[in-house]
Formats: sequence, C-alpha cells, structure tokens
Amino acid sequence: MSNRPTILIVEDEISISNFICSMLSANNYNAIAAKDGKSALEMIASYCPEVIILDLCLPDINGTEIIKSVRKWSQIPIIVVSARHHEKDKVEAFDLGADDYITKPFGSAELLARIRTAIRHANNAASTTLSQDGVFSVHNLTVDFDKRRVWVGNKEVHLTQNEYKIVALLSKHAGRVLTYSFIIKTLWGPHAKCENQILRVNMANIRRKIEENPAEPVYIITEVGVGYRMSDGE
Repeated sequence: MSNRPTILIVEDEISISNFICSMLSANNYNAIAAKDGKSALEMIASYCPEVIILDLCLPDINGTEIIKSVRKWSQIPIIVVSARHHEKDKVEAFDLGADDYITKPFGSAELLARIRTAIRHANNAASTTLSQDGVFSVHNLTVDFDKRRVWVGNKEVHLTQNEYKIVALLSKHAGRVLTYSFIIKTLWGPHAKCENQILRVNMANIRRKIEENPAEPVYIITEVGVGYRMSDGE
C-alpha cells in the first residue's frame, strides 16, 4: 500500500467520485476523496497526495480557492476536472497554478494518462530542482541559465534579450502550461498590457531559430487560446 501513489479526488457528486476512486484503485493507486473544499484542504495537508483531481464547483468554496491555497506552500500536481468549458475558466485555472484541465465528460484512459504525466512531471521537477540555475536540456535543445546561452545540437542560437527570457522562463517550468498573461507579466512586469500579439511575434522568431520545422514545433508547444509549454522530453 505504501508504494501506491495517493490521489485525492475533490468532487461533490458522489457517483463521479466513486467512479474515479474505483478506477484508480483498479489501476494500483491509493484513492481518497473529499466532498467539499474545507475537508479537501485538511486532507491535502494531512496526506500530501501525489496528485489532486479537483472539481471547480464545490458546495462551500470555489475550486480556484483550493488552487490558490495549495500553491502558497506546495507544488503538488493539480488536475482540474470540470464541466466548465469556457476558455476563460481554463486560463484562470492555469494562471493560478493548475497543471492540467479536463472537461467533463471524460474517458478513463485519458484521466489515467493525465495522472501518469502529472506524476512524471513532478518527479522530473524534483530531480532537477538543484540544477535549475545551471543547464536545461531536452532532445537537442540546451539552455545554459548561468551563461544565458542557447544551443541546438552543437550550434549556438543567437536570441534577442526578450527571446532568451521567454525560452528561459518556459525551460524552468518545462512540462507545465504557462498562460500568455503569466509570461507577459513575469517578463514585462505586473502592469504590462497583456497584448498576446507581441508574445506571438517573439515566439515566431524563436521557433524559426530553434525548431527544425517551425510549423510543427517539438520544443515549445502552443496550447491554443491558453499559452505555451516547453517540452520536458515526454
């Protein structure tokens, strides 16, 4: 039992919660459940689960408050599972620190794949934390944070200052979706206008320099309507 990853399901609909718990148990996970936000926060602190599966519509508090609270002290992967399909809801969840977002209804295979990916990303992040000020590598791309230099294979890529900042930020959060607004405000300040066009122009230039085929990028992936994600090799 101790070797089974613990997954917390935060869901007030009993039928959905029971379904997810049964599916996870059948796939060698230790599934625990919370029916509301208050008990969820208590269980997160007590169990420190490997992954949190979170519904946004809870009877006592909004699920976004759970994300805010957890992100103050932990990087536990959070997968939002919600009936909210609007792009703005996804952007808000990612901006607050969610790792993934699945809309209901969903398939068992998809949820299990997302959980495996979340655990893998968390393990990768834990193993590379000490070297984040050093070098990031994925496939043939290498980013040296100390020297502020980038290579593809043995060829150095000459980036502008803004282009380098974008690549470095995405590299330090490899595997996670960073929203357009998060990138803009992180690099240009909290009062910067969220003009995605400026970011898209920079990204087009970056891809021309680092991607073999900019139309089919393998390093920096676009999450349409949300933001960008640096590949972590998975």
